[in-house]
Amino acid sequence: MKVINEPGTTGGPAERPRVAVSSCLLGELVRYNGGHSRDRFLTDELSPYVDWVPVCPEVEAGLGAPRESMRLEESENGPRLLTRTSRVDLTDRVIALAERRAAELDVDGYVFKAKSPTCGIHGVPVYRPGGAPADRRNKGLFSAIVMERHPLLPVEDDGRLHDPLLRENFVERVFAHARLRALLGGDWRPRDLVAFHARHKMQLLAHDPRLYREAGRVVAGAGARPREEVAARYTEVFRSTLATKATTGKNVNVLQHCLGMLDLDPVRRADVVEVIDAYRAGLVPLSVPTTLLRHHARGEAAAWVRDQTYFSPYPDALRLRNHVPG
Repeated sequence: MKVINEPGTTGGPAERPRVAVSSCLLGELVRYNGGHSRDRFLTDELSPYVDWVPVCPEVEAGLGAPRESMRLEESENGPRLLTRTSRVDLTDRVIALAERRAAELDVDGYVFKAKSPTCGIHGVPVYRPGGAPADRRNKGLFSAIVMERHPLLPVEDDGRLHDPLLRENFVERVFAHARLRALLGGDWRPRDLVAFHARHKMQLLAHDPRLYREAGRVVAGAGARPREEVAARYTEVFRSTLATKATTGKNVNVLQHCLGMLDLDPVRRADVVEVIDAYRAGLVPLSVPTTLLRHHARGEAAAWVRDQTYFSPYPDALRLRNHVPG
């Protein structure tokens, strides 16, 4: 398992994603009870392909493990983070840590611990001083600040990653962010951005056709604007596009578009159409038509289709497209 202790270091190949993660999810003994919450998808399946940036707000705020449990409580100035028995207020300490971490954060995604009063991203209860939960629709104190400062950062928690659609979407975005970071972190030229965008066209189209066209306009004008301005605008549009979830209908549109660019005889074309229709009907997973199209995208004439990141947005070994759409 490749772990990076400092967010600013690379620690791996150019396109290898850096992913921040709640330390307990990697098996570190930092939970309030001295245990961990190891997530096997992260440590066993995703770990070979990413560099982890482990973060534990409680430990970094000076608390030990084990430690007294804590919770969010109502106040006139917003939720406060208090220990349950001794009533120590840790709010200002954790907020300061979150602001510092958010300012230096240089990662392609973040996996938080679900339901945590510091790290949860949804469904975190805020209690009334008397004891009963007043609201269960909150984020953790630390994660809320990170997400506010980085609104386009791919973020999930370990609970939501059990959903195959959410897991696929998160991992796809993480690897796309890493590829863009690798490009813009080097001595790129407008032609490099053109080539990058050309490879990602179908992947972007599967998420948001309107923003896909906007990204194309940014690339078309890249040679006439300052590099920093182009990089900032393309990054915003690229990440915003991928933040919109792909749907079965948009995937079908992309599959048909790619099929139209392949020179196939009528029998093979009909076979592909039949498989795309089966995917549309929810009978087969997306991996079936994409694998078939990749198989047919051979030869120089099909190079544009073959090289699309849409067909391999992350390592194939992760097998994230093997679920049947519901």
